[in-house]
Amino acid sequence: MREQLRALALRLEEIEAELAQPETYGDPEKLAKLNREQKELAPLVEAFCRYEATERELQGLTELLSDPEYRDLARGEYDGLKVDLVRQEEALRQMLIPKDPMDGKDVILEIRAGVGGEEAALFAANLYRMYTMYGEKQGWRWEIASVSETELGGMKEVSCLVAGENAYARLKHESGVHRVQRVPETESGGRIHTSTCTVAVLPQVDEVEFHLDPNDLRIDTFRSSGAGGQHINKTESAIRITHLPTGTVVECQDQRSQYKNKDRAMSILRARLYERAVQEREAEIAGQRRSQVGTGMRNERIRTYNFPQGRVTDHRIGLTLYKLDGIMNGDLDEIIDGLVLHEQAERQKGSE
Repeated sequence: MREQLRALALRLEEIEAELAQPETYGDPEKLAKLNREQKELAPLVEAFCRYEATERELQGLTELLSDPEYRDLARGEYDGLKVDLVRQEEALRQMLIPKDPMDGKDVILEIRAGVGGEEAALFAANLYRMYTMYGEKQGWRWEIASVSETELGGMKEVSCLVAGENAYARLKHESGVHRVQRVPETESGGRIHTSTCTVAVLPQVDEVEFHLDPNDLRIDTFRSSGAGGQHINKTESAIRITHLPTGTVVECQDQRSQYKNKDRAMSILRARLYERAVQEREAEIAGQRRSQVGTGMRNERIRTYNFPQGRVTDHRIGLTLYKLDGIMNGDLDEIIDGLVLHEQAERQKGSE
C-alpha cells in the first residue's frame, strides 16, 4: 500500500507541474482530465502525508519510552497516536478502493409513470416530491427541464437537472423500477393496487467528455404547453432535439428562453447517449455491472413502498424499514447509506 501511495503522490506532483504550463490551457480536453485527476488524488495524498507525520511522531515517542524520566508522560500520548494511526491506515485503505469516476457529477433525474394508469402518475409525483425534499436537505440546486402532468396532479413524466456535491454518488442507485402498494385515491372499493414508476439517474457530462455531432441532430422549436399563464403558448421557446442515429428524442419547455431550453435539452441528450454508450461497452465486457448494487436497469424492480404496512423494502440489499412517512418526506439517508456501503464492499472485493 505504501508503494502505491507514494506513486500516487508522485503522480500528483506531475499533474501540478503540467497544470502550471501555459500550453496546457490550450487543450481543453487535457485540462479537464488533469483537473479531474488532481481533484481525485489531492485528498488521498494529503491523508497519506498526515499518516506519515503520525508515524514519525510515534517513532519519536518510542524513543522517549526508554527514558525513565519521560516514560509515563510519553505512554499516554503514544497509546492515543497508535490508535489514531490504525484509524488513518484503515481510512487510506478505503480511499484506495476504486471509485466510480462519475460520483462527483451533477445529475439528470427522470421519473416516469409505469404500470397503473393515473395511480402510477400520482406515485411519480410522490417520488418527485420525495427526491426534491431530499435534495433540499443536501443543499442541491433543482431545476425542472420538462414535465407532463395529469389533471389529478400526477406526473406522466418529469426530467430534472440536479446540481450539488455528491449528487450522482448519492442518487445513482435510485435507477430502476419503484413499486407502490396502496389504495389509490381513485379507488372507491378500498382495494390495494400495485403500480410502478421508473427512475433513471444519469450523470451530466460535458462536451469534452462526450461529443455530439451537430450533423446527427434535428432541432425543432414549438410552443410550450402547460396549465396557462401570460407567457404560455405565445412564443416558440420549447425545444425538441432528435438524435438521428439512435432516434433518441429530448424535449425541454420549462424555460421561457429558447436558448436555455436548448442548453438543457442538449445536456439531457448527452447524458442519455453517454449512459447508453457505457451500458453497451459494459455489456460487451461483462454482460452486467459488477461494481454497482444491481444493474440499475429500468426493468429491474429495486424497491417496494407498501402504504398499508408503512413499510419500504429495498430488494437489492434486503433492507426493510417501517418509516414510510419519513422516507416519502425525503428521509432517504438510511437507505442510501446502506446502498453506498454495499457498493464499497463490492468494489473492495473486486480490488483484492
